[in-house]
Amino acid sequence: MDTFPVGEAVFQLQGPVGELEVATSSYKEDVSPRAITVVICHPHPLFGGTMNNKVVTTLMRAFRDLGLRVVRFNFRGVGKSAGAFAEGVGELDDVLSVVDWVKKVNPQDEIWLAGFSFGAAMSARAATRVAVSQLVSIAPPVPRFGLLNLPPVTCPWLIVQGEDDDVVIPQDVYNWVEGLNPKPQLVRVREAGHFFHGKLLELRQILEENL
Repeated sequence: MDTFPVGEAVFQLQGPVGELEVATSSYKEDVSPRAITVVICHPHPLFGGTMNNKVVTTLMRAFRDLGLRVVRFNFRGVGKSAGAFAEGVGELDDVLSVVDWVKKVNPQDEIWLAGFSFGAAMSARAATRVAVSQLVSIAPPVPRFGLLNLPPVTCPWLIVQGEDDDVVIPQDVYNWVEGLNPKPQLVRVREAGHFFHGKLLELRQILEENL
């Protein structure tokens, strides 16, 4: 794919170990466009995580309605993406390959990265490897997947954490954020579990208000 599709599209993109299944969304006609493309990373591949996860699609709609171009993709071994789970090492390479494609087709755009759970870890690690203008992390899985040893993230960083998360321990996230420099913006969501059941509208509003 040599150009960024108009509207909604799903296609295959060459990745590090074969093709990756990619979905793109463009801003609506009634929204003022911004020269930004955001890449969103989905939750853990071995626990049902895909680019069609409800938190991921909530992020997609929020970013799209803010006037951004949006890219979602399935990590290796998920959906129609080739390969197999690679313990977060290969998945980071997947993120970087999608970012490389974005830079080729939208060279004028800023790049934002976003992710939910496992995807939050992959996007945060990628943000230390490429130039990113904004990072958004939903329920980052502290202390796993290298987050405790993360190099400094120098771009603006929004972290959203449910206070009733039963997968990621909220206090682990709060303690981790306190030790980061520069310190991210942290938004706590009352009565929200890991998957934000019943809180997706509130999550979308948080993104729209803070971005």
